[in-house]
Amino acid sequence: MQSTQNPTGVTRRPLDVEDYIDIVRRHKGWIAGPAFLALVLAVVVAFLWPDTYISEATIQVVPPQVPERYVPSNVNSEMTQRINTMANSIESRANLTNLINTHNLYRSQLARKPLEDVIEDMRHDVHISPVGSLQAQGKGPISAFKVAYEYSNRYLAQKVAAELARDFIDANIRALASQSAATTDFLKDQWDAAKKRLDDLEGRMTQFRLKNAGRLPDQLQANLQTLRSLETQLAGVNDTINRTGQEKLLLEGQIRIYRDQLAAASQGTDAISTRVKDERLAQAERDVATMEMAISGLKQRYKETHPDVKQAEAQLQALKQRRDALLKQEPQKVPESAAQKPTPREVRGNQELEAAISRLQSQIQVQDMELEERTKTQKKIGEAIDAYTARIQASPLMEQNYTELSRDYNMAKALYEELNGKKSQSEAATALENRQYGERLELLESASLPETPAKPNRLMIIGAGIGIGLTLGLFTAGFREMKDGSLKNLKDARAYTNLPVLGTIPLLENDLVVRRKRRLTWLAWSTACIIGILAMTSSIYYYYSTKL
Repeated sequence: MQSTQNPTGVTRRPLDVEDYIDIVRRHKGWIAGPAFLALVLAVVVAFLWPDTYISEATIQVVPPQVPERYVPSNVNSEMTQRINTMANSIESRANLTNLINTHNLYRSQLARKPLEDVIEDMRHDVHISPVGSLQAQGKGPISAFKVAYEYSNRYLAQKVAAELARDFIDANIRALASQSAATTDFLKDQWDAAKKRLDDLEGRMTQFRLKNAGRLPDQLQANLQTLRSLETQLAGVNDTINRTGQEKLLLEGQIRIYRDQLAAASQGTDAISTRVKDERLAQAERDVATMEMAISGLKQRYKETHPDVKQAEAQLQALKQRRDALLKQEPQKVPESAAQKPTPREVRGNQELEAAISRLQSQIQVQDMELEERTKTQKKIGEAIDAYTARIQASPLMEQNYTELSRDYNMAKALYEELNGKKSQSEAATALENRQYGERLELLESASLPETPAKPNRLMIIGAGIGIGLTLGLFTAGFREMKDGSLKNLKDARAYTNLPVLGTIPLLENDLVVRRKRRLTWLAWSTACIIGILAMTSSIYYYYSTKL
C-alpha cells in the first residue's frame, strides 16, 4: 500500500492486515452504529412502504375474417396507431376520474393532493405495452399487447385492469364503426352531388338534342346521306317531269297535226304545205319545252349565274327565235281549181281524226295531273334539301357547345360511376365492421389476480440499507483513523522514532472510570438496539396487520 501523509507532514508507514484489524477493533462502534441504523431504517422503510400489485390483461389483434381483396377496409390507419390513439382516450381525465370514483381509488392521496395530481399519478400506474408478437398457448405467434395496472389492492388492480382492457375493445369497435360510417356518409354525400349533377347534365343534353334535332354533329353523316338520297330523288322527279313534258308536247303536236289535217280536209286547199309547216312548228315547240324543263332542273341544283344555266338559257333563246320565225311564215296558196268535195272515205277519216284528238286530249289531262303531282313532290324535295343543307351548314356552329356539353356529361358520368363503386365498397366495409368481421381486438388473457406484490423488493431494500450503513461506517472509521495522529502500537513507535523498543508499559486507568465507560457504552448500545428492534418489529407488525 502507498504511504499517506498525516496532518503533521510525517509520512505514514504502510498498513498491513493486522493494522486493518486493529483499526476495525478500535472503531467497531463507529462501524456497527451506522450499519445498525441503516438496517433499522431499511426495515422500517421496506415494511412501511405499501405493497404494489400489478394486474395484466393480454389483448390480441384478430385479423379480418373476410380477405381485404374482396372487401377493402374503410380504415387506413395501422393497429399500432389506433391503439396509441385509444390509449390517449382511455388515459383521458374524464375516463380516469370515472375509474377513481367508481372503484374508490387513491383515498389517502385524494385527502392530501388535488385531483389533477392523483390523475397524473394514476397515468403512471397504467402501463400499455406496444403491439408485438407473442407466443400463445397452443397457437403460433400472434400479434398482441398487454394492459397493466398497479395498485396497492390486488383485487382493485384486477378490476381496473379488466375494465381498461374492456375499454380498449369497446373503443376499438366504436372507432372502427365510427370511421367506417363517416367514410360511407361522406361518399354518399359525394355520390348524391355527382348524381344530381349527372341528372342535370342529362336533362340539358336531352333539351339540347330535342332543340337541335337533326343538326347535331353526330348526325352529320346521316344528314349527308339523306341529302344525297333527296338529290337523287329530285333528279329522278326532274327526269320524270321532263319526260312527262316531252310526252305532253308530243301529244299536243300530234293533236295539232290531227287538227291541221281536219282543217285541210275541210278546206281542200294548202293541205300539204300546212302539214309541213305544222310539223316543223310542233318540233320547234317541243324543243323549246324540252329546253325550258332542262333549265328548270339546272336551277334546282345551281344558281342562275352558273355557266351551264347561262348556256342553256342562250340555247332556249335561239330555239324561241326559230319558233317565232316559223310562226311568221305564210302557207303556200293552192289553186282553187284543185279543191274537191270530200268523199265518204274522207268523212270517216275525219271522224277517226276527231276521235284520236279526243283520246290525245284525255292523255294530256292525265299528263297534266301527273305533272302537277310531280311538281308538288319536286317542291317538297327541294324544301327538304334546303332544310338538310341548312342543318349541315349549322352543324359546325353548335359543335363546340355540343362538345363541351358532352365532355361535361362524360366526366360527370365517370365521376358518378367511380363514386358509385366506392360507395358500394364502403357500404360493404361498414356492414363488415357492424358484424365485427373486420380487424378487431379480442381478450386473449383476462386480467390476472396478482398473488405477490411486484413492489417493493424488501430483501433488496434491506440488503441495500445494510450495505450503505457498512460503507458509511467504514468511511467514518477511516476518517477518524486519519485524523488520529497518535502512536497505536510498537510498529508505529519503531517506524516514527527510529529507536529500538526495549520494553512496554501498559496503560493504567482507574477501574471505576473504566467500568463507568463500559456501562455507558453498554447502556447506549442496549437502548439503541431496543429502539431499533422495536421500530423494526412495529413496522413489520403494521405491515402484516394491515395486509391481513
